[in-house]
Amino acid sequence: MSDLADGMRVAGTAVVLRDGDDGLEVLVLRRPATGSFPGAWVFPGGRVDPGDERAGDDEEQAALRAAVRETREEAGIGIRNLATLSRWVPPIETPVRFRTWFFLAREDGDEVKPNPGEIEEAAWMTPRRALDRHAAAGLTLFPPTWVTLHVLREHRTVDHAYASLSSFARYETHMQKLESGMRALWAGDEEHPGAPGLAGGRHRLTMGTPPWIYERS
Repeated sequence: MSDLADGMRVAGTAVVLRDGDDGLEVLVLRRPATGSFPGAWVFPGGRVDPGDERAGDDEEQAALRAAVRETREEAGIGIRNLATLSRWVPPIETPVRFRTWFFLAREDGDEVKPNPGEIEEAAWMTPRRALDRHAAAGLTLFPPTWVTLHVLREHRTVDHAYASLSSFARYETHMQKLESGMRALWAGDEEHPGAPGLAGGRHRLTMGTPPWIYERS
């Protein structure tokens, strides 16, 4: 399951939430300057290992186990009440492709202890604070993390974030090169080659000079 017949590997990511003094907070981890997502702030997660797979399970269930395991390994904490938030498919030109499932999760009260060598720093931030720091070039984010924070920014509490869930969101990413920067397109955007929307339809993230611009009609 971790290497599927279509050539796509599978991964699970935990979007770990807690209620803080300033509202909903999310756990973000800074990766080392080398390796996967160099220097970026990400949610805990990683690829599905054989130990995450069970007979009769689908890839979503295996990805959930991977998200729980990786959160323990990377941040030293347990999580609970996992609920599927989104599924991300990277652009075709990505050298190593992972179909990644994102799960909302509640923190379990453990103290965060970053795994040395794998995680440089850990922090609880409100989504707005993380996006503001990104806009000020204070931290590096990749599109799935940025969009997830953007979606969460309007939720006041963890309960509110869970209550907003219905079906999970699907993001099949297509990249466009711009004169300055890049643009990610998803299904419903008029320029998405695989699943275009109506004329004028927008589902895109324009990544030039910060702040980035997300549009969805």
